[in-house]
Amino acid sequence: MKKLLTQNKITLLGILLGGIAGFLYWNFIGCSNGKCLIKSNPYYMSLYGGIMGGLIVNIFKK
Repeated sequence: MKKLLTQNKITLLGILLGGIAGFLYWNFIGCSNGKCLIKSNPYYMSLYGGIMGGLIVNIFKK
């Protein structure tokens, strides 16, 4: 488990930062009328931000 964490610490950091960014996006911008599926729920937006953060970080990983 420790080896897995040390090998993927950059990806995990991207997931964490993306999740925080997704939550902040929901909090400050979000969806005002509640009809947006992802943007109206803080859990979905944080999950989406985490996935996108992990993917963006892995683009630059060798």
